[in-house]
Amino acid sequence: MDKIWEKSFGYQLLRAFADPNTRASYNKAHVRGKLPEDGAVIIAPNHTSTLMDAMVVLRTRKAPTVFGARADIFKKPAVAKFLRYIRIVPMARIRDGAQSVLRNLEIFAEVDDVLEHGVPFCIFPEGRHRPMHSLLPIGKGIARIAFASAAKRQTYVVPTGIEHGSFFRYRYPCTVTFGDPIDVNAFLKDHESCTEAETFQAFRDEIGRRISSLITCLPDDENYEAAWQAVKPVRKPQKALAVLTAPLFLLAALLCLPLWVTAEVLCRRAKDHAWNNTIRFVVRLFGSPLMLLFWLLVMPGWWKLLAGVLFLFSYSFFYDWLNLTASE
Repeated sequence: MDKIWEKSFGYQLLRAFADPNTRASYNKAHVRGKLPEDGAVIIAPNHTSTLMDAMVVLRTRKAPTVFGARADIFKKPAVAKFLRYIRIVPMARIRDGAQSVLRNLEIFAEVDDVLEHGVPFCIFPEGRHRPMHSLLPIGKGIARIAFASAAKRQTYVVPTGIEHGSFFRYRYPCTVTFGDPIDVNAFLKDHESCTEAETFQAFRDEIGRRISSLITCLPDDENYEAAWQAVKPVRKPQKALAVLTAPLFLLAALLCLPLWVTAEVLCRRAKDHAWNNTIRFVVRLFGSPLMLLFWLLVMPGWWKLLAGVLFLFSYSFFYDWLNLTASE
């Protein structure tokens, strides 16, 4: 694939499989608002849940979206090749070193080509993920990309809020909200009298303010935990329902045993537990076809059809049942 924005049958096939698995990672998934239909579109979401943030944005539209991700995950050639295939480009930060930052000039040119051909570009402007109901400072990268694009074409930045029902538990609700787009061309015109530094800062502040309005956003200070405890939704365990459905849970656990054991072992070993739901998603994505094939091969006669159908729901039901007993 010479151009990252070009159509690819293999990519579309992967999307047809990945999008339903993304949806199945949440018991409820809502999308609010929409993207502009004209001009270049840059999507700017908050970042709390590693790969899942990109996946929930991706499934909001059938057409391709190109994503930016931190450059350090591209170090291994095989990984870099796969990430490019699924339309992700590396975005270096100052901490990655001067050479890596210089490479951004090439990447920015490629992103500009993406925008020129009408494909949205999604960048997480905080620069890194953090599982908190707050917002990190907005980086300069999104302003550089947006301003360069606006010099050539009509450009919009769409502040986007991603609200996860839980950062660490699988199959909780998720809402993606596309806010009112920022007309970058109009913004630059309104700030013609400002210095470059003032314009950059005002733009970053505006993006941060708008994203904050789309999510539960608390001040990131010593009172954060108390503030979150005061506003977080109250969730009571549903023990009676858990008892009634326990036999179904045991059946589901058996049907997808290798999947959930693998996922939970990897989650326990993860240093950053914000990766937990990404791990569960990836295990499901790549392990489900193998498990389905297993049950179809080992079960006799018409039992294989029943086992196959029940298996398709087993992974979701396994985690839904665990959530019945959770108080988070």
